[in-house]
Amino acid sequence: MPQRQLTGTRIRERRLDLGLRQADLASKAGISASYLNLIEHNRRRIGGKILNDLARALNVDASMLSEGTEKVVLDQLRSAAVEQNEIEVEIDRTEEFAGRTPGWAALVLAQARRIERLEGRVQALTDRLAHDPQLAASLHDVITAVTSIRSTSSILVGEEVIDRDWQTRFHRNIYEDSQRLAESSRALVQYLDAPTEDGGAPLSPNEEVEAEIEKNPDLLYTLVSGDRPELPHLRSRAAQSMMDGIFDRFAADVIKLPQGLFEKTAREMAYDPEKLARHFDVQIDVVLRRLALLRVEDGHPETALAICDRAGALTFLRNGAAFGLSRTGFPCPLWPIYEALTHPLRPLRQVVMFQGNDGQELLCYAVAVPTSPPSFEAPQLIEGVMLVIPRNPSAKRTELLVGPGCRVCQRSGCSARREPSILSEIEELHQTF
Repeated sequence: MPQRQLTGTRIRERRLDLGLRQADLASKAGISASYLNLIEHNRRRIGGKILNDLARALNVDASMLSEGTEKVVLDQLRSAAVEQNEIEVEIDRTEEFAGRTPGWAALVLAQARRIERLEGRVQALTDRLAHDPQLAASLHDVITAVTSIRSTSSILVGEEVIDRDWQTRFHRNIYEDSQRLAESSRALVQYLDAPTEDGGAPLSPNEEVEAEIEKNPDLLYTLVSGDRPELPHLRSRAAQSMMDGIFDRFAADVIKLPQGLFEKTAREMAYDPEKLARHFDVQIDVVLRRLALLRVEDGHPETALAICDRAGALTFLRNGAAFGLSRTGFPCPLWPIYEALTHPLRPLRQVVMFQGNDGQELLCYAVAVPTSPPSFEAPQLIEGVMLVIPRNPSAKRTELLVGPGCRVCQRSGCSARREPSILSEIEELHQTF
């Protein structure tokens, strides 16, 4: 049996080691005991949120459950070596290094994880500075107050003689501006110091929305019944607005493709987006988003969904961790959506295989569609949508090797060079990210 199919066995062994009952673990993970029983006996594929919830309940890294300890260590060491591609590392001696010096191997991995966390925090703060209107408004208030105080003070210390009444007015203005500066600074510090679950940097609005959806996976699924869920309370106004827009988008998709009929037809057509789009006479991006709302618990395949703007910046990412998609990591797994951006309205289907994940093969469907009417005054806005789904093993093999294990970032011997139309763009993206 392939190693990745033993995830359920590892879950069961870990649960027994901790002395947990099956019902207790299922309750902590938010699933039924019967469903956990199927997972533990390797009768259900598992990944994404359910795997992460079980890993948290078992106090273990999710990759240890899905791939096994030894393989995870080797894969992580290889990934750490690739990410620091300015240093030439003997990749072929990774297993020897881990076996002979396990302590040093653990230290290297700990440092690599710390670097990754710090880079994630820097990226989150950068996103907030660029896109968070609340932060921009707070900074504007502080700068305005400082400028006002400086201007008034320069008048008072100037050579021109100022009568007592005007001096009193200027002093009052400085006092009021100082009060306003103190208040704005306090609000800014409180906003920047807002705690997060991992104790790191505050989330950007996009990540705040995705974290809320990850925490409550039924939030979007509620829309399939025609009910609009109550908008959750989010920290920033920008995140509230984004969540409201996501509700509107998915609710409109559900109206076009009602749940019962769509679910039945999707099964009959083997979840083929092109066939479904033709059957329901809708655009493919609508089908991709609707397929992402089908739940694994109802017997549907697990999926991931990525949406990006014309510049390639991710505006929505769901269940990315289970499929190698990441905002702060290498953009290799996002190649199909970037390729789709170069050919608007032309659907793209691509099989990708992750070298560092036991050869996991995923089927990516991507399409770029306009989101604004054409205009002579401004370029048309375009949005890329990509659905990721596990590949059917019996399908024809046309995979593109991706992920840190493929050593694409070494620039030489790259397996992706057979895709010359997108290679230069991806190299630019590597520099950007």
